[in-house]
Amino acid sequence: MRKFVSWNVNGLRAVEKKGFIEIIAGLNADLVALQEIKALPEQLSESIQNIPGYTAYWFSAQKKGYAGVATYSKEQPLSVIYGIDHKDHDYEGRVLTLEFADFFFVNAYFPNSQHGLLRMDYKLQFNRDLLAFAQALARQKSVIICGDFNVAHKEIDLTNPKQNEKNPGFSPQERAWMDHFLGAGFVDTFRMFNQEPGQYTWWSYRFDARERNIGWRIDYFCVDQKSAGRVKAAGILPKVLGSDHCPVTLDFA
Repeated sequence: MRKFVSWNVNGLRAVEKKGFIEIIAGLNADLVALQEIKALPEQLSESIQNIPGYTAYWFSAQKKGYAGVATYSKEQPLSVIYGIDHKDHDYEGRVLTLEFADFFFVNAYFPNSQHGLLRMDYKLQFNRDLLAFAQALARQKSVIICGDFNVAHKEIDLTNPKQNEKNPGFSPQERAWMDHFLGAGFVDTFRMFNQEPGQYTWWSYRFDARERNIGWRIDYFCVDQKSAGRVKAAGILPKVLGSDHCPVTLDFA
């Protein structure tokens, strides 16, 4: 059994000051996927670059202080794929894939469609290109896609659905794409086990939103449909602090 963790840290240098290394040690996961690291490797401390027991793989955005993903692995991957071979996306450091003997582990930071949905066209293009990439991998072996999808799929996935129908992350276009993604052969692992409302992974820093659990579920572990039987558990860790997101987990056989 392998344990995987995904976490949008909203700045790796910031979360280091909030006990990040101790948190990772305590989670004891085989793979840890981070999104929005907002740093180049050379900007990070030696401690962050070399957490005991892990090898770190980095795919930073070219723009400093923006986006970027990283994956810590206990096991040596067979190969590492940086990006999805698409110049429009890869300079933003959004997708990092580690290949192992019987699965691909895809760490993805989906674009935010932005206030006024100004980046919607770009986001939907990214979504389409990522899906094509994932489907090609799934023809070879199991695929796990984790990360900040920047969309709450259904009304159950956020506190105030009616007030957010035209807002980034809950627009009809983004939700329709999530329908399409799941319909194209992927499974939202958390909902395999938990159909309860009030299960969130992101809370605004304003209005005491986290304390009041006014949140959104926008961080996911998804697997290809053929591999759903390998999923043994999926969860959310809302008590882990340090970011406006909390980690999500997957147990995979």
